[in-house]
Amino acid sequence: MSDLKNDLLLRALKGEKLERPPVWMMRQAGRYLPDYIKLRDKYDFFTRVQTPELACEITLQPVDQIGVDAAIIFSDILVIPQAMGMTVLMEEGKGPLLPNVVKTETDIDALICDNVEENLSYVTKALALTKKELNGRVPLIGFAGAPWTLLCYMVEGKGSKTFDKAKQFCFTQPHLAHKLLQKITDVSILYLKAQVKAGADLVQVFDSWSGMLSPMDFKIFAQPYLVQIADALSEHAPVILFPKGSWYALPELSKSSAAGLGIDWSLTPLMARKLSDNRITLQGNFDPAKLLAPIPEIKKAVKEMIDGFGTEKYIANLGHGILPNVPVDHARAFVDTVKEYSAVAVG
Repeated sequence: MSDLKNDLLLRALKGEKLERPPVWMMRQAGRYLPDYIKLRDKYDFFTRVQTPELACEITLQPVDQIGVDAAIIFSDILVIPQAMGMTVLMEEGKGPLLPNVVKTETDIDALICDNVEENLSYVTKALALTKKELNGRVPLIGFAGAPWTLLCYMVEGKGSKTFDKAKQFCFTQPHLAHKLLQKITDVSILYLKAQVKAGADLVQVFDSWSGMLSPMDFKIFAQPYLVQIADALSEHAPVILFPKGSWYALPELSKSSAAGLGIDWSLTPLMARKLSDNRITLQGNFDPAKLLAPIPEIKKAVKEMIDGFGTEKYIANLGHGILPNVPVDHARAFVDTVKEYSAVAVG
């Protein structure tokens, strides 16, 4: 990795001694940036995702404009259900819609598991192009949705506050749920390996809806598949797992082969360190809505957050994706405050 001019993120994942933590933001390439909005008005969502040149341009915007320490490829977690043969529609401002949901074993058997790399070659082409354009400035992050979160969409057909249908499917037909989760896991592993091969320096697995599960059900329907992915990928690249809302999983996941764990704002730095026994690098956990506060408030809260986590085994980030209505200078204030942080100032 010595070809990177800024390797802070990779060093943080190794637990090295750092003066300040690296910083990036989930959903940093996108909806709050005026230059992204221009492209959004010109091209529909999947055109942006499936055109390597556009995905590359969007991925680079926050690196150029906000000064983050990492780029994350512009894509979507639902490219996997799409590659497996499901129709995924994306309406601007409305979120995803999967008109033909998975209900039966026949539906699961019909899902495509071969040709993943071929079906998703637009992502690997975008990664290769972005890697070239970045020219070693910062690391490039690849990602996928976690099996449980993808099951939620594939069974529910759209976003939901509770995902009752998805849960009903798991609780009434667990054997089918596990069959589907395993299929998604196998495809995700192939997909993430292809991303690393194409130039991703590390990968993140987004379990956006895992917090919908009780600690017991998380252990059954989410954790085994997250661990499988981390185990399969960790020898190829560092893996960050982000099970949003599942703070209760920190003790066990901190013992996994993942290099980092993302956390949301529902727990304090102290609590997160305690639960993970300071074994693993933590990432997070700024409330994205706080970026709407006045800039002096943002700066104060960011400093307090880093004071809480410390500068080692820590990646400054949000506890979820950046909101579309965050002013660009507020996002920049978040990043600048992390970059200006000095461990000496508190020590």
